[in-house]
Parts: sequence; C-alpha cells; structure tokens
Amino acid sequence: MANRSAGGQGDDGGSRADDTQVSGARAGRDAEFLRHRGIVFTIAYDVLGTVADAEDVVQETYLRWRAVQTPVENPRAYLARTASRQALNSLRTASRRREDYPGEWLPEPLPTGPARLPADPEAAALTASEVSTAMLVLLQTLSGPERAAFILHEVFDFGYPEIAATLEMGEPAVRQTVHRARTRLKSGTPRTAPDTGEHRAAVERFLTATMTGQVQSLLEVLAPDVVLVSDGGGKVSAALRPVHGPEKVARLMIGLADKYGAGSVPEFVELNGLPAVAFREDGTVTTVFQLELADGRVQAVYAVRNPDKLIRLQG
Repeated sequence: MANRSAGGQGDDGGSRADDTQVSGARAGRDAEFLRHRGIVFTIAYDVLGTVADAEDVVQETYLRWRAVQTPVENPRAYLARTASRQALNSLRTASRRREDYPGEWLPEPLPTGPARLPADPEAAALTASEVSTAMLVLLQTLSGPERAAFILHEVFDFGYPEIAATLEMGEPAVRQTVHRARTRLKSGTPRTAPDTGEHRAAVERFLTATMTGQVQSLLEVLAPDVVLVSDGGGKVSAALRPVHGPEKVARLMIGLADKYGAGSVPEFVELNGLPAVAFREDGTVTTVFQLELADGRVQAVYAVRNPDKLIRLQG
C-alpha cells in the first residue's frame, strides 16, 4: 500500500510538472507572438485597409501559431508568412464586396498615438511610420500579391527568397512583382516618417481657413493638383467622385463648413501616425479629414464619413 501510495504521489507530481511545463511553453509562445504582433497587424492592415479585417487576420494567425507543435526557427518570418497568406485570402472576399461599393472607397482610419498604440515598442514604431493613409490609398491600386510583396520587401526588409516562399512564387517572379509595385508607387509616400510638426501646422492652417471661410488662405495651403476623396459608403452624403483642383476643393470645404459648421465640433486626433481632424455632432464623430502633404502643401484630402469606419473613434 505504501509503495502504491508513493507511486501515486509520484504520478500526481509528474502530472503537475507536465502541466507546468506545458503552461510555460504556451506562455513563451504567446510572448513570442506578442513580440511580432505589430508586424502581423501591419501586414494585414496594409493589404486589407480595414481594422476589423486586419484584427481577424491577427486572430487567425495567432490560432495557427498556437497550433504549431514543433519549434519554429524564425518566428518573425513564420508569422509574416502566415499573416500574408491569411490577408490575401481575406482580400479575395473583400474585393468582391468592394466591386459594389457606392462611390469612392477609402481605408478605415487607424487611431494611433500614445493612448492607442500597444505597449510593444516595435509595434508602436511600425504603426507610426508604415500605415499612413497616403500609402494605403496607393496600395489599393496594386493586386493582392503586389501589395504583399511590396510590404514584405519595402516595409519589413524581407529578402526575395522569403517572399517567394510566402507567396508560393518563384524568386524571379517575386523580383518582377516587387519592381512592378515599386514602379507603380514611384510617386507615392516615401518610407521615411513624415514630419509630424509640419503636418500638424498644415492641418491647423487648413482647418482655420476652412472654418473661417478664408478662401485665399485655404488656396495658399492647397497644392495646384490637390484632390479631395470622400467615402460615405452609401450610408451618408459624400462626393461620389474625387474633386480635383484647389478652387473646387476650397469651394467644397467652405461650403461644408457653412452647412455643418455650426453643429459640428472639430478636434485634433492622431490617425495612421499623423495629425488629423475629427468632427463631432452631439458627441458622435461623423467625419474625419486626413491630409497628404507634398512640399508643405496639401496634396490630397481624405474625408471618411462612412459610420462603419468611424466606430473606433467614438467615445
């Protein structure tokens, strides 16, 4: 009896030790995932352009990561590969929805800043510099594989062999894909982070001129080839086509201020790593304006009014 009792205690002790070991392994794996979560989210968000879809990819990538039974030599590459494939799968479904989208489609604004960013320093740095609205808009002009290849190579410095394995393409084809994407985005956003102080100053001038009806001041801050793109999602009023030229953009902005200004309260927010303006009506954010600058002047105005894309700005 004593021997059986001793043996039973040993079995229980071994079981507890096994449980502790498994728990420790899971905690270690979770910690590894958190170290690279910023990359996973950024790849998904850059490919898809919506926070909700990106978060779904993050969750699916995490579940696949937890299911792996063998050691992973390069977790960063493994997670980037998984996130890219999941994002491309999701994009195929999203592309069908966007074919019937009313008017212009813009990426969902991503709240950033100290109060919004994850504590992970890598994730914070990536969010601040690699998810600008200007870049996201440009990425929408690329095919899914072009987006993924460009992001992996130009944003995260993955080599061509790693990208080839991720996209299940030959390395020469990947080189061509990255080159084609880079060429199409040649006039787009530089990789270096924009000057937030300059950006804030331009946003302030833009807002002041708009709200006070100073046409000349507004024209001075707008670039000669400025374009305004508005996304209402068919749920609220918005321009169905882009508005081109400083005079037309200035007239539209001041007209909107005259129509809605009395009932709207503007506030500065940080979206996609840069200062922007959100307008609230009765405490609810109804419109956000994000600006793209070129040589200190406003090159593009992105007005998001679709309520589904403003959910994360409420409260």
